[in-house]
Amino acid sequence: MFDIGVNLTSTQFAKDREQVVKRARAAGVTGMLITGTNALESQQAQRLAQSHPDYCWSTAGVHPHHASEWSAETGNTLRRLAASKEVVAIGECGLDFNRNLSAHDQQEYAFEAQLALAAELNLPVFLHCREAHRRFLAVLTPWLPKLPGAVVHCFTGTRPELEACLVAGLSVGITGWVCDERRGLELRELLPLIPADKLMLETDAPYLLPRDMHPRPTSRRNEPCFLPHIVQQVAGWRGEEAEALAQQVDQNVRSLFSLN
Repeated sequence: MFDIGVNLTSTQFAKDREQVVKRARAAGVTGMLITGTNALESQQAQRLAQSHPDYCWSTAGVHPHHASEWSAETGNTLRRLAASKEVVAIGECGLDFNRNLSAHDQQEYAFEAQLALAAELNLPVFLHCREAHRRFLAVLTPWLPKLPGAVVHCFTGTRPELEACLVAGLSVGITGWVCDERRGLELRELLPLIPADKLMLETDAPYLLPRDMHPRPTSRRNEPCFLPHIVQQVAGWRGEEAEALAQQVDQNVRSLFSLN
């Protein structure tokens, strides 16, 4: 089972990053994709991945929250990072009209710039969309024929939004959000609609600790070593065997990000 969303650069992991990776290995996690959310963290993510060869990889990108920071220098930094073997996708990029930490026009500009970079470098994209589905697809769709693949990270949308993403050929990342009895019930109902070859799983650690874990970790911090719990739960809701699902999603990840 492969975790496609680990924010290992987070300060919440400052004191025990090495132990976090060791615990993930011990739990049966077969690999991790470390998320880059701005120029600095993308550099940090690449270095962390480099220290765990053939187990950790990273993305290089600018999250929509940081879109106002976009510049030509940022683009050059991402291009330089993408030349390293550890960086296997451009992102996390996309649109977030929920918190609006950057203006909509800034978000769309940075998103389009990263899609162009991914197309130029023939890299897949690691996508973020929150309360921006219509504009997200409008910006993304013209670029899809020029990209080798894409995954919508931490999908929490509606059935029509899921169906539109699948029609567009996107892979779908599911987190422990689906384990939340307050917010995740609608998403649980959608799980069987995701084709087996389009499903990916992630913790989004240190965020989104599954609420149905018992006992709950005292730190309330999510870790990649909790991915087996998400696999078990998602498999049950899809009516599948957990081991088979774990193998399938690992295969999906390695195919999309060319890790084989």
